[in-house]
Amino acid sequence: MITPGTELASRYEIVSYVASGGMQDVYKANDKLTGEIVALKTPQAGQANKRFKQSAILSARISNYNVAKTFDYFEEGNACYLIEEYIEGTTLEAATLDVIPQIDPHLAAYLMLRIAKGLAASHQAQVAHRDLKPSNILVGSGFSSIKITDFGIATLAEELFEEVIAKSGDLTRSTSGTVKGALPYMAPEMMFRKPGDHVGCEADIWSLGALMFRLMTGSFPFGEGMMVPVNVEKKQPLSWPSFLTRKAQFAPLSNSITGIVEKCLAYDKEQRPVALEVVGSCEELCFHFSPREFGVISEVKYSTGFVRSSDGEKIFYHKDSLYGSLGAKVGSKVVFSAHDGTPFPRAHPIVVCP
Repeated sequence: MITPGTELASRYEIVSYVASGGMQDVYKANDKLTGEIVALKTPQAGQANKRFKQSAILSARISNYNVAKTFDYFEEGNACYLIEEYIEGTTLEAATLDVIPQIDPHLAAYLMLRIAKGLAASHQAQVAHRDLKPSNILVGSGFSSIKITDFGIATLAEELFEEVIAKSGDLTRSTSGTVKGALPYMAPEMMFRKPGDHVGCEADIWSLGALMFRLMTGSFPFGEGMMVPVNVEKKQPLSWPSFLTRKAQFAPLSNSITGIVEKCLAYDKEQRPVALEVVGSCEELCFHFSPREFGVISEVKYSTGFVRSSDGEKIFYHKDSLYGSLGAKVGSKVVFSAHDGTPFPRAHPIVVCP
């Protein structure tokens, strides 16, 4: 671990340790040249570094609001470092499924559009991510920003995949934590690849579909562990849960999004839409987005009730605005969006936390 205060490349001063993933350590650093706070990333000990510089150069070609910008790459001693835009927030997984059972269709449409835009920009630059999953997407407070990250580290993951295949000939039986974490979102052409097989941008579209299924249902589309390759090969995804279309005001949007997701999860990569087509499909959806916040159900009376926001504001809701697999009662913690109303603001949609 790098000690806070350490200066690297005579420019980057380590402020604090941020997190550790399957293949990298991440630090918050001060760029003394520009005065900006940046993310400094370095492969963990034991990870191969030979592709890191090349992947940094590739990821620096991507310029899009929904992709964390790569600023710099350097080597010092026996280590290599990537400097990336610092995102004040958390991972998509932590912002969603760590606190609610599933997301509502309005948030789903917003997230899918933003992620698809980031992928479209990267694919136009001829850069495939190949390891897209919720932990590689960062979100700002209230989902104010959505940023795909770790294009460089994902190339290291691809190198690991190739090494596993070369040794065992079967990626699906690997005991690597990195491989296991990627498997539920992994396209069949990646999952069943042979040495030398090229995996392109189509794999990112599959991963986007798998990611959205996971967020919308709370479950992985093809299960977990060793059941994933079995179910993928049999082309047997889980069924969509009934709560997606149980209420009339959510059903049309849910049906539209599930249709897009199913196209992304086409087994034949040639049948999947390209990222720009996914963007176009999402832009045709009728959805709204307002920042999400936490609250507590304070009153329930027949078909209406009130949410008490974290700052104490009293917000009206109708039961038709409740979405998801859990019911609401007094004391239930919820995630909701607030809208102007008289005599009280209106909460819609509302998802109950476990």
